Amino acid sequence: MDIVTLGHGSGGVNAAEFVQYVFMPYFKDIMPYANEDSGIFANTANTHYVTSTDSYTIHPIVFAGGNIGKLCVCGSSNDVAMMGAKPLYLNIGFIIEEGFSIPLLQQIAQSIATECKLLGITILSADTKVLPKITQHKNTNEDKLLFINTTCIGSLEKEHISAKNLKENDCIILSGKIGNHGAQIFLEQNNIAMASNIQSDCASLYPMLAPLLQSNIPIHAMRDATRGGLSSVLNEWAISSHACLDIYEEHICIDSEVYGVCEMLGLEPYDLANEGVCVIALPQEYAKEALALLHQHTLGGNATIIGKVSQIFMPQNTKQTNTTITHTLTQNTYYQKVILHTKYGSKRFLEYPQGELLPRIC
Repeated sequence: MDIVTLGHGSGGVNAAEFVQYVFMPYFKDIMPYANEDSGIFANTANTHYVTSTDSYTIHPIVFAGGNIGKLCVCGSSNDVAMMGAKPLYLNIGFIIEEGFSIPLLQQIAQSIATECKLLGITILSADTKVLPKITQHKNTNEDKLLFINTTCIGSLEKEHISAKNLKENDCIILSGKIGNHGAQIFLEQNNIAMASNIQSDCASLYPMLAPLLQSNIPIHAMRDATRGGLSSVLNEWAISSHACLDIYEEHICIDSEVYGVCEMLGLEPYDLANEGVCVIALPQEYAKEALALLHQHTLGGNATIIGKVSQIFMPQNTKQTNTTITHTLTQNTYYQKVILHTKYGSKRFLEYPQGELLPRIC
């Protein structure tokens, strides 16, 4: 690993290895929430807050269903919500290439303001930097580069949500349809003229999750399925919680048009990025109540149980051989693996995504 590649930003196994190899040898002692999308801190009154930092770069900057402005607010507020917090504040920085269209920048600023007002978010601070021309071979303003960095802060409403916190027999709930964002961005990036109603699902998830976070329902893990899609989230959970997950394909909602794009172009819908879908793990006795709360909101209308945590492996269940852990407890249970039960009655591993599926997607 001598140079950075696009695969290192994919959100899949290459990105995970990149972070562990380059950053974590130096950060692990000072970064207690390294495996989460957000970190928790407390003020002097013992009120707990959650903060998350993210950077956004997407091509095209304006896409069906949103633009980079809406995306940066939704993405950062969703990361905070995934730790059980209500988004409250935002810090934002713009890195703009010389020659960028000012009317387009105003459109993006308006989208940021609209989404912040929808969530009741206050912008605390902002910064702009202008870079010399990079894309000199491009002819249009739309081809100029824009990078946005955001830090969101929220107040913690529900504790003990973590990728490491899965429990045996937890139900796994998917809040909506998957693949729409990734499929639409793929079509636009590759100039594929295809009659389609696909739009990015870019949306802020807190309004849907608020009743769930304010209820007495315990949530063990929650994550928005962005880069790397559903596959990435489930594999990260299986690894972090030393678990085996059983997922049932027939219960995963995917639009027929998204399926069509995937079949035509050889894409895996479970690997496609989403910007308005999350995955939730909670005790099975609370699953129906949680679904009822999610179904009350438009974004949660297609929420469904897609699987369960079939086994948590304790140290005595596993055998360590050098750096490889052999994984058998039974013939049907596998250490740190996600098993996809297909519609045809067969089973296969749902693998951690590898390589760079789509560049500049979020």
